[in-house]
Amino acid sequence: MGHEVEAALNRRGHSVVARIDAAPGAGDACSASAEQLTEADVAIEFSLASAVRANAAVYAKAGLPAVVGTTGWKEDEPAVRDLVAGSGIGFLRTSNFSIGAHIFFALVEEAARIAGQFEDYDVLLHEIHHNQKKDSPSGTALAAAARVLKALPRKKRIVTEKLDRQIAEDELHVSSSRVGAVPGLHTLLLDSAFDSIEVTHTARSRGGFAVGAVRAAEWLTGADNSGKKTGFFEVEDFINAIFSKRS
Repeated sequence: MGHEVEAALNRRGHSVVARIDAAPGAGDACSASAEQLTEADVAIEFSLASAVRANAAVYAKAGLPAVVGTTGWKEDEPAVRDLVAGSGIGFLRTSNFSIGAHIFFALVEEAARIAGQFEDYDVLLHEIHHNQKKDSPSGTALAAAARVLKALPRKKRIVTEKLDRQIAEDELHVSSSRVGAVPGLHTLLLDSAFDSIEVTHTARSRGGFAVGAVRAAEWLTGADNSGKKTGFFEVEDFINAIFSKRS
């Protein structure tokens, strides 16, 4: 992702101040220095969940806005929110920066809303990712599942484990597969005795996530002429802003 983000930054006319990677030799440095932070306008982070809280403290101390694509740090979220609130920086986090994925989310929610009017249709979500992915199901799948629960009242609970029993009517099954080098595939399935309807988003590369992250950084810092933001933001804040602008 670091290479993809750098390429996207270069295409959009930005420059990279420093490449930080904990692995020796993988970047310009293993940790950020005060000088690097002073020269930067924003941090774009794709790291490990265990690093997010400590990194947020560094950004807060330096007054540096940050865009974070790392998932799996829910337990640290209250502490990170407190750090952001006390620093006056802008901090935007998400499980998926892909613009196409957020179009998928909108379609998922609308499809679930329509299906809610017809009792014949049941629904599930399935995702496939590369065999190096460390979490399951993906944050994107869980975000899509939340949209289904929001739009389809008869589904009240998300189930992600293997089912060795009959699924309950109010459960939404979110299943996962891991294989090869698949960047990401997410499918909503609406199924009845008469037909099936699928809504699928297939990522061809990580480039779409990188471009979305760079655009989010432009939005957070006001580089897109929308004004600099402060506070803790979810990706929906950014997406709703750019979708509204397009409308």
